[in-house]
Amino acid sequence: MSIQQSDVLYTAVATAENGRDGRVATDDGQLDVVVNPPKAMGGSGAGTNPEQLFAAGYSACFQGALGVVARNEGADISGSTVTAEVGIGKNDEGFGLIVKISAVIPNVDDAKAKELIEKAHQVCPYSKATRGNITVELAV
Repeated sequence: MSIQQSDVLYTAVATAENGRDGRVATDDGQLDVVVNPPKAMGGSGAGTNPEQLFAAGYSACFQGALGVVARNEGADISGSTVTAEVGIGKNDEGFGLIVKISAVIPNVDDAKAKELIEKAHQVCPYSKATRGNITVELAV
């Protein structure tokens, strides 16, 4: 389900120079980083890369969604972490992404942790945006 422009609460603005081998910065100056291809893709690996930036955003967003779900269920997720692993590789259309989301939730058992992350996956905006476009694996 899409949102309307009138429903937008915040818009992030970032500008890239020279694509994967340059620089990316936000309009407010909070993020200004050198971007280079990783060594595994023939680059220098001297800077960050789009996959790391996507992993950072997805893990933070997913952790937020997990918090919403936990509050609704009365579950204690204090001390929890969410890790996003974003892989890039060749596919039939050139290149594609694959993601693994792993959560560590120390105050609940594995069955409850799995239930919580599956529900978080339904409400996380990044998960919604990628649904049906890339493979996203969930793990506890």
